Amino acid sequence: MHNKGNHCEHIAAHADDLMIASRTPPVIVTALVDEHNFKLKGTGPTEFHLGCDFYRDKQGVLCYAAKKCIEKILNNYRRIYGTWPKLTLSLLVNGDHPELDTLEPLNKNDHKIYQSRIGALQWVIQIGCFDITTAVMTLSPVWAMPRQGHLDHVKRIHGYLSEMHQATINIRTDTPDFSAIPVKMYDWECSCYADAEEETPHDSPKPKGKSINVTSYFDTNLYHDVISGKTATDILHLSNQTPIDWFSKLQSAVKTATFGSKCVTARTCVEQIIDLHLTLCYLGAPINRRTVVFGDNESVVNSGAVPHSKMHKRWVALFYHQVTWAVAAGLINVHHISSKENLVDVLSKHWDLPSVWEMLKPLLFWHEGDNQKSQEELKEVNKDEAVDKMASGNDANSNGKTASQKNGDSN
Repeated sequence: MHNKGNHCEHIAAHADDLMIASRTPPVIVTALVDEHNFKLKGTGPTEFHLGCDFYRDKQGVLCYAAKKCIEKILNNYRRIYGTWPKLTLSLLVNGDHPELDTLEPLNKNDHKIYQSRIGALQWVIQIGCFDITTAVMTLSPVWAMPRQGHLDHVKRIHGYLSEMHQATINIRTDTPDFSAIPVKMYDWECSCYADAEEETPHDSPKPKGKSINVTSYFDTNLYHDVISGKTATDILHLSNQTPIDWFSKLQSAVKTATFGSKCVTARTCVEQIIDLHLTLCYLGAPINRRTVVFGDNESVVNSGAVPHSKMHKRWVALFYHQVTWAVAAGLINVHHISSKENLVDVLSKHWDLPSVWEMLKPLLFWHEGDNQKSQEELKEVNKDEAVDKMASGNDANSNGKTASQKNGDSN
């Protein structure tokens, strides 16, 4: 990072891949080549980086998507099976439990295919397709000994990606309007949180640029894994109106009630917010210190946000102290939200697309003056048209594969 007065320049390095954020990037490129003897190739405006496509839409908004990566995954699928995956609008439907599969274990060849497909899907999640996060998380634990039913579910995920490959994250910097959400003020002077204060790193750069509002959503899916009895923890973080981090994982201990499982998730969410704030501080980003946190369990929200709550168990006390400290320090403003409005539902449960479309649409399919598919259109997939589309796209996809590989090599 380099301080340029009214802004900062950044160079992000991943192994030998660089991404430069600057108002005068050619100056940096010239310095790297002439002064430091770097051998660079594929320089210019970022179009492809670490398997992810970057471009600007018609309104000039910077966007990133895993389109070429998905294209490569689907071409590999066709190379393996000789056909395109069957299109679908759902991943794992409600009540589906792949961990209960009792079909025969896969043979050695299919086992390798399963592992490679899961690995590819995990990378797609990293670079933006967070809508498949929970489905892949559910299928990953059987990595060592998958069965035929697990492979069928992985094929289904490929069919979903084929249908919804236009998923894109638009970097929307407009500030969300939370003016209607009250900030609950309590008297902490007579509590152990009287001196609670968020720790700000002393060596972080001076913040520059437009302020950032971090918004977090948390939820759980009780009894997600019916064999172990474990609950899934799911968290989604947004910077202004842009999704920047997502999390889906089975909890390490079994909780027998929704309250307990969501207490654990709320504590995990606060820990991630602290880490996220520190990261943004070191990047020189000005943060609105009070993150708005949404949860759909009113008991959990009230227990963590008020000075006096009952703590009958040790783990409840730990949850209380972690979350309540963050409230008292002004780090978070915990607010109850209905399940229908909780955006992290796209991570916490198995679903069919029409049931979550209104939540997913502004996150991964947002466009100015949006005229995307309506919910009714999503309920029916024209199978004949889908087959025709895939058939007509065979040659184009084959050519696109070569172009993608060239593009990836040059970048």
